[in-house]
Amino acid sequence: MKKFFLIIGAWLSITQISAQTPAELVNKVKTKLEKVNDYTAKGKLKTNVVFIKAPIASVKVYYKKPDKMKIVNEKGISFIPKGSVNINLAKFLSAAGNYEIVDAGKEAGTGLRILKLLPTDENSDIVLSTLYIDEKAELVTKAKNTTRDNGTYELEMNYGKYASFGLPDKVIFSFNTKDYKLPKGVTFDYDDGSEKKQDDGLKNKKGRVEITYAEYVINKGVDDAIFR
Repeated sequence: MKKFFLIIGAWLSITQISAQTPAELVNKVKTKLEKVNDYTAKGKLKTNVVFIKAPIASVKVYYKKPDKMKIVNEKGISFIPKGSVNINLAKFLSAAGNYEIVDAGKEAGTGLRILKLLPTDENSDIVLSTLYIDEKAELVTKAKNTTRDNGTYELEMNYGKYASFGLPDKVIFSFNTKDYKLPKGVTFDYDDGSEKKQDDGLKNKKGRVEITYAEYVINKGVDDAIFR
């Protein structure tokens, strides 16, 4: 009899997860992300972009709700694409009611729930966001965002001990180099080779930036002066 009730309980739990509407699932993900008012994090940043020479860097990341962020590299300059550390996701989801949600079913093989979010704000930088969500964990593990100015970029998030806050242990940001616009006034060392090789390389290459976090200090306060 005890085993019977355990089976029934497990079945009810699975049924409740599968019965979640797209809006309910997005709200659960958003609620988890909204636990974080600020954080300071240490990590390693690895850049793999055809037109940049950049060694693996030790970085410190500062974040403060809603959208203040600063990444400090201990040595030199790092290429930090906008959205590469999961900030856009938190800010985007915090705009409750400003997007339409389309249920696109589940990803074959992983069972991740696929939701497409279409912002209703005409001024939104993101025009389409496709989220791949682990329903049980209430975490976004992948996101594909199409923007007005920087093409389409993808995020992959791996979670560990900070999953309860929706903060990943590792973020992988990938994008098409020909679509991405460098910040005004920022220059980098190019790879060795002829000009033709550089031009060809930029056409269809994927850029990739990884941040692996060693630790977070969450909701302990971050001075606004850090972001100036």
